[in-house]
Amino acid sequence: MRHVFETMGTVASIELPRAWASEVAALERIFREVDDRFSLYRRDSELSMIADGRLLLSAASSPLLASYSRALEWRNATGCNFSPHRPDGAIDLNGIVKAEAIDQAGAHLTAAGCPQWSINVGGDILISPTGGATGVSARAGQPAPAILRAGIADPATPAQLLCSLELRHPRRAIATSGSAQRGDHIWRGGSTEPAQFVQVSVVANDIVTADVLATTIVAGGEIALDDVTDRWDVDVITVDAAGALRTTPGLLRSLASSP
Repeated sequence: MRHVFETMGTVASIELPRAWASEVAALERIFREVDDRFSLYRRDSELSMIADGRLLLSAASSPLLASYSRALEWRNATGCNFSPHRPDGAIDLNGIVKAEAIDQAGAHLTAAGCPQWSINVGGDILISPTGGATGVSARAGQPAPAILRAGIADPATPAQLLCSLELRHPRRAIATSGSAQRGDHIWRGGSTEPAQFVQVSVVANDIVTADVLATTIVAGGEIALDDVTDRWDVDVITVDAAGALRTTPGLLRSLASSP
């Protein structure tokens, strides 16, 4: 079955066997709690209260401090191409908390015993260790591991696909970042030059790594692309301003079996 709901300014689509439909309420609650805590569009969110001085960072909740600490670790690892701070210094964790919510939702389904599932939030996708949901309940018999075919939108024509690829264990996550859908919203160390890449998709073993590194490459351009692919075990496809594509060999292999 597929369950769709709005969250975090976008749309979530969760596929799982119908026998686990009772978990849907818990999944929605995970995303709602993350949005309630971190949204800077809600004046009553914890992060908004920190941003305008109503709450000291030292008095923040453990979940917020954990996300902020993780974001700082990624900032240091990426040479500041990924940052939890806006140019004015305000803390903004939008670059990591959606992926964290997806990860939490996936962990919940796995802990509940759901055999196969997929979570798609605004085009960022995570599948279960055994593949995408098949609709077959393990309670009625063990399903064979599935491969999920994920489409990547063409930044020049978002209603069309640039390509499709297969997600399978251990490459269970894909995240896409860029200016095609939301405009140029990624901070690039104060640079006013146009971004070299209008869209970057990263396939990784976990969704947080995929999401953070997609943002990192958009922010840092070719230098960051080379650094990321040298230091992290990920696959990447980029689209530059002229529409030219670059891919890693691993991503090409996942495209080879696509129709």
